[in-house]
Amino acid sequence: MKKIILLFLFSVSISAQKIETIEFKANIRDRKALTKSLTLIDGREDKEIGKISNKKGESEIRLPNEHLKNLIENWFAEDNKTKGNKDIVLYLEELKVYDEQAQNDKKRYSKAKIKISSFLKRNDNYYFINRFDNVIVCDPKRTASTSRYLSLTISEIISEFIKNSYSNPVLGQYIPENDIVNYESYINKNNKSLNEKLKDGVYLNFKSFTEQKPAEGYYFEKNKKGNVVRIKNKEDLLISINETFSYVDGGLAYIPTPAGFKEMKKDEKGYYIIASRAQLFTEKNRNGVLIGAVAGGLVGAAIGAAIDSGSHKGAVSGNCFKSPAMGKVYIDSLTGSFSFQ
Repeated sequence: MKKIILLFLFSVSISAQKIETIEFKANIRDRKALTKSLTLIDGREDKEIGKISNKKGESEIRLPNEHLKNLIENWFAEDNKTKGNKDIVLYLEELKVYDEQAQNDKKRYSKAKIKISSFLKRNDNYYFINRFDNVIVCDPKRTASTSRYLSLTISEIISEFIKNSYSNPVLGQYIPENDIVNYESYINKNNKSLNEKLKDGVYLNFKSFTEQKPAEGYYFEKNKKGNVVRIKNKEDLLISINETFSYVDGGLAYIPTPAGFKEMKKDEKGYYIIASRAQLFTEKNRNGVLIGAVAGGLVGAAIGAAIDSGSHKGAVSGNCFKSPAMGKVYIDSLTGSFSFQ
């Protein structure tokens, strides 16, 4: 009798665990037919994506098959019959789902962590194109199926990332083919904002910030309290905050957000601000996907519908959970994007 009960309980447990498959069905055609091949390097240490809690039990999120490299490359081949001469390489470092109650969270949430970069391959060297490095948080109150939401979001982010990689600018510095795992250290060696004292002035984009080349003729004005209230150009015309990436005053950098300018602090991982998702997300467009990007990045950080182009430069739209919890939000050292960790 005990064996029957145990068998029954085991069967109930198995039936309660749902399998959610990430489907890559979006069209990833290179409309300008510039790309010849798309190759994936799967650098994940753990190939299992993970399990999360649904309203009716636990769900495991999986890929259609274990051979992600073949899946991505065949996906490109099917959608791109007309090809160009560029070889693009994707380097996937993380793809995980999990339940977590972070230090500043009031509840436990289902999340997805994605870290993927793209490179142009030429003469056995890699040239950086773009990177997505973020954590997506699912709001259970607004989502009927947590696992379905995250699987669809993962698919959409990867497909949009691929399409943007076809035409995004390429960084001139190369990474040797046999050292792709250390690509970030190669690029950051030339990032003066990380390695030198910051120069005072106004920076119109992330590229100029990394090169430490403030815009000539641009300056900021302060009020009686010492707060920057406006930025002007050499013609003494008021400049929209949407046209700037940051300003540096007294060696300290500040970046615009919907909550005002935030000081960019620095630790061993790079620059970050203290903010919440609620502060950095707009409410105008509820159809976007969480990317957490800052416009004006080094390689065009906006992906898909992530940026609400009619709003503040630092504003990000998305239908993910807009947590009010304050914490570190990093400025990606390669793209200038907000990176939620």
